[in-house]
Amino acid sequence: MPGPRLPLAALLLAVAAAGAFLAPRAAVAEPPASERSALLAFLTATPHERRLGWNTSTSTCGWVGVTCDGAQSTVTELRLPGVGLVGAIPPGTLGRLTNLRVLSLRSNRVLGAIPDDVLRLPNLKALYLQQNRLSGAIPPGIAALPLERLVLAHNDFSGPIPFALNNLTALRVLRLDGNNLSGSIPSISIPKLDVFNVSDNNLNGSIPKSLAGFPKDSFAGNRLLCGDPLPPCNSSFFPPSPAPGMSPGGEPVPGASKKHRKLSGAAIAGIVVGAVVAGLLLLIAIVLCAVHRRRQRDGAREGPKAAAAAASTAAAGGARGQPPPGSGEGMTSSSKEDLGGGASGSAAAGAAAAAAAGAGGGAGEQSRLVFVGKGAGYSFDLEDLLRASAEVLGKGSVGTSYKAVLEEGTTVVVKRLKDVAAARREFDAHMEALGRVEHRNVLPVRAYYFSKDEKLLVYDYLPNGSLSAMLHGSRGSGRTPLDWEARMRSALSAARGLAHLHTAHNLVHGNVKASNVLLRPDPDAAALSDFSLHQLFAPSSTRAGGYRAPEVVDSRRLTFKSDVYSLGVLFLELLTGKSPAHASLEGDGTLDLPRWVQSVVREEWTAEVFDVELVRLGASAEEEMVALLQVAMACVATVPDARPDAPDVVRMIEEIGGGHGGRTTTEESEGVRGTSEEERSRSGGTPPAAPTP
Repeated sequence: MPGPRLPLAALLLAVAAAGAFLAPRAAVAEPPASERSALLAFLTATPHERRLGWNTSTSTCGWVGVTCDGAQSTVTELRLPGVGLVGAIPPGTLGRLTNLRVLSLRSNRVLGAIPDDVLRLPNLKALYLQQNRLSGAIPPGIAALPLERLVLAHNDFSGPIPFALNNLTALRVLRLDGNNLSGSIPSISIPKLDVFNVSDNNLNGSIPKSLAGFPKDSFAGNRLLCGDPLPPCNSSFFPPSPAPGMSPGGEPVPGASKKHRKLSGAAIAGIVVGAVVAGLLLLIAIVLCAVHRRRQRDGAREGPKAAAAAASTAAAGGARGQPPPGSGEGMTSSSKEDLGGGASGSAAAGAAAAAAAGAGGGAGEQSRLVFVGKGAGYSFDLEDLLRASAEVLGKGSVGTSYKAVLEEGTTVVVKRLKDVAAARREFDAHMEALGRVEHRNVLPVRAYYFSKDEKLLVYDYLPNGSLSAMLHGSRGSGRTPLDWEARMRSALSAARGLAHLHTAHNLVHGNVKASNVLLRPDPDAAALSDFSLHQLFAPSSTRAGGYRAPEVVDSRRLTFKSDVYSLGVLFLELLTGKSPAHASLEGDGTLDLPRWVQSVVREEWTAEVFDVELVRLGASAEEEMVALLQVAMACVATVPDARPDAPDVVRMIEEIGGGHGGRTTTEESEGVRGTSEEERSRSGGTPPAAPTP
C-alpha cells in the first residue's frame, strides 16, 4: 500500500518544474498568418536565454509553448515559464492574438508595464505574470478583461490596489502578494473569488469585511493592516483613529465644545500620561515588527538548512497531506492552471523561506528549478513543488524518488540525489545533455535543482509502475502474472532505449535494471529511466548490484559493453522470474543470476530456468524463450568484447518474435523521434504539449 501523503517540502527537508510539450504532429489547419507573425515578432523583440526552436518550417501549433484550439485554426494559449525572457513585453505583438485565452510569462525577467493592447484581449481568461520585474501601478484597464485568474505576485508593482478590480465578476484567483503596493485594501466583493493574497506589501488600514474570510497568510507581511483575520484594529497595537471631538478613550475631549473651556490640571496630566503610554505601546509594536521581519530574513538566508529543521519538525508532528485534485492519467495529469496560492502552516512557511534563500547575491540561480530539453511543458516552480503532497515511491542506489501531486493536479516524480560529487558547472552541463534525449523508450530529465545541500531531478510521472514491481511484486493469489508477450515487449523496449542512448547520444546508461524500466499503457513504450547519472557521483563499485558487469570496479568508468551486460541480466530476470539481488543471496551467498543460469544450462536442465509463472500460464513460446535466453547469455559474456552491441541486441530480439514490439529498428529510428507519452495520451487528460505557465 502507498505510504501516507506528506507535503513534499517535509519529505525533501523543505528544499528550495518536467513535462508536457508540443511534439511535432500533423496539423489539420494552420492559425492565421497574423498570429504567426505576432508570435515571431514577440520572440524577436524579446531577448531570451533558452532556445525555443520557433521557425517557419514547422506548424505554429507545434511551437514550444503554443497551444491551439482543437481545429488548429487559432492560438489559444501561450505559456513560456522560466525560459529566460528579458525586457519589456513589446507592444503590438501579443495583443494581436485576439483568441488568446491563457497568457503565462511567469518566472522570467520581464520589465516595465503591461502593454495596453494586452489589456484589450477580448477572450483572455488567465494572466500569469508572477515572479518577474514588472513595475508601476496596476493598470485599471486590467479590469476590462474577462479574467478568471490574475496572478501578478512577486513583481515590483506599486501604488494602490485598483477598486476597479471589482469589475472582474468572474475572477476566481487574485494574487498580488510580494509587491510594493500601498494604501488600504478596497472592498472587493466578487462571489466566485476563492483565492486571494496580498501578503508582503505595504498596505495599511482595516481589512474589508468582504475579505475577512480568507486566511491570515493572505494578509501577512503588511504591518499596518488590522481587522479580521488579523488582530482587531482596537487592540493596543492598532489604536483606533479618534472621532472628531473624542479622546482616544472615547470620552468627549474637554475644550472641544464651542465654548473652548480651559482644561483643568488633572485633565492635562491625564492627557499627557495617556499620550506617553500610547507612544510607548506604538514603539513596542514597531520594535516587535522589526524583530519579526529580521528573523524572517535571517531564516530565509539559512536556505535549505533552516528549512530542513522546520520540515523535520513538521514531519515529526504529522505534516499536512492534501489529496491530489487530479488522478494523473498518463505521464502527468491535466496541465497547470497556475493556481499558486493557498499554502498554510509550517509547510508554507518552510517553502517561503526556501524560496527566498538565495534571492540576493549569487544564490539566485540556486533557488530556481532549471528546465531542460522540452521540460518547459510544465508550469510549476520550486515553491509549487514544496507545497505539493507527496509519497515515497522508492529508494534506489542514486537517491529517493517521490511522487509529487501539485495543488492543481499535475503529477511528477522528484528524485532527491544523494552523495553527489559533481560541481555546479559540471552538473549543469550534464543535465543539459540529458535533457536533449527524446525517445519513446527513454524517460528524460525535465528539470533539476542544484544547491549546496540538495540536488533534485524532475521526471514525468508514469502511473503504471516499474517492470520490477510488475514482475516481483506480491506474488501469490490475486495477482496477475506478467505473461510472455508483455515480457518480450518490455525486453525489446529496454533494448531500443539503450541502443538510442548509445548511438544517438553516445551516452552510457550505467544503471540498467528492472526497477529503472517504467511501464506505460502502450506495451511497446516502456522507458528506461535514471540514465547516465553515474558521472555525478564519487567513484563506487556498489551501484547496480547484481546487474554490474564483472569488469566494472569504478562506477564512473562504465562502458557500452557493461550496459549490455546489465541488459542481459535484465533478460535473465524476465526469463527466470528471479531478482538478481535475491539470486545473489542463495546458497553460500556467492551465486549471481548469470552464473546460476549458466550452471543450470550446463547441466542440461534448461527447462528449470524459466519462471514457473510462465509455465502455469501455459506459455506456448518455448522456442522464443530459448532464443531470448541465448541472446541474454551472449550479453552476459565474461569478456566484454564478446558481447553484442545494443543495436545488434535489438535486431536479434526483433528476429526472435516478428509479432512482438510493433515497429522494427528502422521504423524506430525514422518514426519515433519526437513521439512522446504526452502526445499519445493527450486525449486522456495529460498536459497540453506546450510549456504551461
